[in-house]
Formats: sequence, structure tokens, C-alpha cells
Amino acid sequence: MKKFVPVLLFSILTASGLFAQNGTPQNAGARGAAMGNASVTFYDINSAFSNQAGLAFLDDVCFTAYGERRFMAEGLNSYLFAAALPNDKIGTFGLAVNYFGFKDYNEQKIGLAYARKLAKNFSMGVQLDYLGTRIPNYGSANSVTVEIGILAKLSDKVTLGAHTYNPIHSKVGLTDRLPSLVNIGLAYNPSKKVMLSAQLEKDIYDHPFVGRVGLEYRPVEALSLRGGIVAAQFAMASFGLGVNVQSLRIDFATSYHQILGFTPSLSISYGIAPKQKNEN
Repeated sequence: MKKFVPVLLFSILTASGLFAQNGTPQNAGARGAAMGNASVTFYDINSAFSNQAGLAFLDDVCFTAYGERRFMAEGLNSYLFAAALPNDKIGTFGLAVNYFGFKDYNEQKIGLAYARKLAKNFSMGVQLDYLGTRIPNYGSANSVTVEIGILAKLSDKVTLGAHTYNPIHSKVGLTDRLPSLVNIGLAYNPSKKVMLSAQLEKDIYDHPFVGRVGLEYRPVEALSLRGGIVAAQFAMASFGLGVNVQSLRIDFATSYHQILGFTPSLSISYGIAPKQKNEN
């Protein structure tokens, strides 16, 4: 019976449209999850999951690991890992790995990214994705697609981000189409302590728009408080916090669905600053 519960819940989520097919971009870490995933304007390591163009603004070698338990249901777990290697001359290379599911149904995604500044405050990023779906006793399917993003710092206070996932309309197997998503958003920083972000998401097929709004407040340098709202067919609210200790950052978030309940998540990120060159 325990094995049947996650399978049944997965079927309900798929049929109701609350859980998308393999490849749908995940939360941009627990930071993104706490802000309703209004994350297309991020330019930290979490942008590896939401808009690869943000990786071009990294100075440090960065790593992050993220996990969530969707609606507190056994078996509906997501695990993400990302790494970014910036280079002043040639740009930033990134790796993103996603795993969702349980032993009787699971999905995998491996993405190789490249991001580069085209101007001081403007960048572009691309990612090549390999996707796999495995159902024991039934078989497996795989696919390849791409992601493309841009990020522009329009001023000291306003950032614009745009990202498209699967513009080439790839499918898993012969018939199951992957979502083809377009995200565009703005972030506004009225001060160094506050960031407001908002974005619109649209599957270019027949799904309605999804609106996302997030707020981040940093009362002190080491602490961030966050909240967010997702406006869709089933609205969701989220909140969380982040703690910075030198190069280590720990982020916690939880979102609440009015029917299915809570989804807790946790991220741990670490940055390695480049060695300073000795002056002659």
C-alpha cells in the first residue's frame, strides 16, 4: 500500500496539471522557492536553474545542492545540484543535475551551460539538456533540448531577465511533448536591503499565464527574509530565510498549496573566491 500512495498522488498531480512533465525548470534553489520562484532575474548560483545568463556575473567558483519533499508526500522528492566555473576572459561554464521521483517512477535532467557578458551590464546564457524518464517494468524514454536566457542590469535598481525553455519543441519518446516555456521578469532594488521581483510565465501551447511575485529583505548582511506568491489556477504562497556565514549560505523555504499542503525545501551553497594575484 505504501508503494501505491506516491504513484496515486503522482497520477492526480499530472492529471490536474499541478505537476508538469519531465524537464520543467525546477525552483531556483530554496531562495527561489521562498520567493514564489520569481527568479529569472537572479545572478547567483541559483540562476543555474532559472536563467543561465545570470551565471555570467559570478566571480567565485560556486556549488549548490537543493532538496525538496513535494507536499510532504513520500516518494515525491526533488534533488538538484549545480556548479559554476567563471573565467574573466571566456565566460562561465555550468553544470546542473536534477532528479525527481522514486524507484517506481523517476526523472533525470543533466544540463551543460555557458554564459558570457556581452557588455558590462548585459549577458546571455545557453544550456544543453539531456532528459530521461524511467519506469521499471515499462521502459524508459529520453530527449535533448536547450534553454536560452538574457539578463540586463538596466540601472543600479532595476534588472530585466528573460528565459525560454525548450524553444525547439522537443518531445520525450514519440508523443509526449515537453513544455515550451517563456519567462520574463523584473527585479527592483529600492535599497541595498530590499529586492522586489515579479515575472510572467507562459507555456506557448494552451496553458494560461502564471504570475510570480517575490520579496527579499536583508535586515543584516548575514540574514535574508523572503516571501512569495504564485498566481495560477491553484494559488500558492511561500516564505523562507537565508543565512550567510562567509562563503557558506544555507537557505530554507516552504510553500503552501491550498489543497495539497506544504512543500519544505533546503539549499546549501558554497563559493570559492579566486586567489589574488601577487603584485610585482
